[in-house]
Amino acid sequence: MKANPEHQRVLLDVADIDRRTAQAEHARSHPPQAARVSELMAIRQEQLRELTVATGARDDARTELGRIESDVKVVEQRRERDAARLAASTNPKDAVALEHELASLARRQRELEDAELEVMARVEDAEAAVAAQQALIDVTTAEGAQLSTEAKAHIAAAEKEHGELARDRAALTAELPPALLSDYERRATRTAGAALLRAGMCEGCRIVLSGIDLNRIRQQVADDIVSCPECNAILVRTEESGL
Repeated sequence: MKANPEHQRVLLDVADIDRRTAQAEHARSHPPQAARVSELMAIRQEQLRELTVATGARDDARTELGRIESDVKVVEQRRERDAARLAASTNPKDAVALEHELASLARRQRELEDAELEVMARVEDAEAAVAAQQALIDVTTAEGAQLSTEAKAHIAAAEKEHGELARDRAALTAELPPALLSDYERRATRTAGAALLRAGMCEGCRIVLSGIDLNRIRQQVADDIVSCPECNAILVRTEESGL
């Protein structure tokens, strides 16, 4: 195949745009924040599970405290009732029985109040654990939200660059012969497509050509399409090629 040397040089710009387009596409589909966001999602899920456990423990302690407080109230009401009955009693036998019951109720109330203090401490600890766990979740959520915002901005920038590169490519390829562009695009599925031959080295695969290959290339006229013997990219010759 023959191609104007100027058209061959345009292929270098097209190849560069294609390389940058591939980078923009990768940036668009793989923002650098994605791995950490996924990690944070897993961390938050575990933190929520731990929050559920802590909340359950707190609610159980609150329920137990409520039961004890109810029992204390019942005992207090019974003591008040028995004390009133004792004050009004004129029967010595009934009075003795009421005094025994009042003593028993006093012991029961002391036991309940001791238990109440213990459970109140458990409730306080459980509430602190829930608050601490929620604080961890808030930190994780905030970091995730920040990274998600950054990822969206990164994707938007990559999409903008992708669009600009597509327009630049269309402008460049519009001046190329269809056969040359087709040949380049066929090669570009496996290689750089087109690469500069600089100082005897293919900049597509970074291989230094042998003296035999360089002699063969020297024999080609300027509008001949020359291929890299290693990667098969179109070798674009310039004054830098060292021929």
